[in-house]
Amino acid sequence: MHRTSPATWQLIPSSISDIELVRKKCRRMVLRRAALSAGVSAIPIPGLDMASDIGLLAGAIEAINLEFGLAPEQVARLQPKMRLIVYEMALSMGGLMVGKVVTRELVAQLLRRGGLKIFAKHAARIVPFAGQIASATIGFASFRLLANQHVEACARLATELITRAESASDRGENLA
Repeated sequence: MHRTSPATWQLIPSSISDIELVRKKCRRMVLRRAALSAGVSAIPIPGLDMASDIGLLAGAIEAINLEFGLAPEQVARLQPKMRLIVYEMALSMGGLMVGKVVTRELVAQLLRRGGLKIFAKHAARIVPFAGQIASATIGFASFRLLANQHVEACARLATELITRAESASDRGENLA
């Protein structure tokens, strides 16, 4: 797991246009990592693809959290009221990995949820060359779907934070 120094920390995007820029950046990163996952899936070594997927997805989720200012270390440094709002919203939106330490076990659990896709990916390997192509295709699609769902959860959370902060400001409240 990679740790970041405070100098590399990002803040939660402060406007809807900032959120959109971060979303696009993260989706490009997801596409690159999904392609790498697909390449590894095409290699006919049992277990290599799953180990690779877990590592790549864990890294992608950490990077997405960091870009949105929602890594655990970043959330921990927020003012108490904002931190509480982030955790409440993450729970209500189903953001399983927003503001949490991303472990290989947590990612493996997420991948197991998509069990049918994983089963199809491994079953496709039975057929020689065509199976490797099918496995790579399923791996690419699964990885991209899971990581992009996380991007969207982070974007929704950041948007809601901006909305709540603006609303509180209009009422003269201070969320700090």
